[in-house]
Amino acid sequence: MTAATMELVCPAGTPAALEAAVDAGADTVYLGFRDATNARNFPGLNFSRDDLRRGLAYAHARGRKVYLAINTFPHVADDGPWRSAVDDAAALGVDAVILADIGLLAYAAAHHPALRRHLSVQASAAHPLALEYYVREFGISRAVLPRVLTVSQVKAITAEARVETEVFVYGGLCPMAEGRCALSSYATGRSPNTFGVCSPASHVQYLTIDDTLVARLGDFTINRFAAGESPGYPTLCKGRFEAGGRQTYLFEDPVSLDARPLIPEFAAAGVRALKIEGRQRGRAYVAQVVGALRSAVDAAASGRPASSQALTALSEGGQGTSGAYRKGWR
Repeated sequence: MTAATMELVCPAGTPAALEAAVDAGADTVYLGFRDATNARNFPGLNFSRDDLRRGLAYAHARGRKVYLAINTFPHVADDGPWRSAVDDAAALGVDAVILADIGLLAYAAAHHPALRRHLSVQASAAHPLALEYYVREFGISRAVLPRVLTVSQVKAITAEARVETEVFVYGGLCPMAEGRCALSSYATGRSPNTFGVCSPASHVQYLTIDDTLVARLGDFTINRFAAGESPGYPTLCKGRFEAGGRQTYLFEDPVSLDARPLIPEFAAAGVRALKIEGRQRGRAYVAQVVGALRSAVDAAASGRPASSQALTALSEGGQGTSGAYRKGWR
């Protein structure tokens, strides 16, 4: 694999963001329906069936692809909306569906065998044996790898697995094993696994107490920020807690993933696609980030140094990290 042949997969939470991503250089746009079948189920976001029909026309007319994320897990005894989402995806002509639940994978394979199936990061498949199972049983064409792997682990999995791999390269960083995290559900009663929301804004509060900004999620104080300190969004995995007599971030600092310098290594590892997180972001954010990543991929393809275009202002906490890809403790 070379950088020139890697696919740049970009987010769209609205029709306007889809057009912005395509115009900024996305090879593919991924999105979700306006319901609990996708893991970015926030008010004001996502696509109706008519929105998707128009978005497909816009992307396909320009030679780009559209993937539909149906990446939450159906509610007990009520999988109708999830099956309908798969049926409608096939009828509308999306280029692939991104699925996590084995029942939905089986349904898609049985009822729509020609519909390309990608394994969502929410399935948390992090080793070749798991990927072999999904290929054998459900005929997946690609797997989105969890964000807890090092570059060397990504390379080893890609070399052994008989399936395309896709990795996150920019955006919000989840330091937990996706699809297996119950922290948001513990604090708010709602999680990305079944309701499509992690740390929903309806449960977030920011309070100013004695020149200190206090960030709360539900009934829990997640962080306190001093004057001049860049505040992060209050998710439990990125909270600051007292442990061992000192206050520190236990899992990961509230910063954004920015793995642009690693693009040549991903290409050498055989990774097929690079994914940008951010379906909850606006059109301007999508345009700027996709443009910067397009420049970085093109630079890597031609052997030039990675683009130095700054994205600090768009990063959580005003900082970027290579996450587990370069974590010293890994």
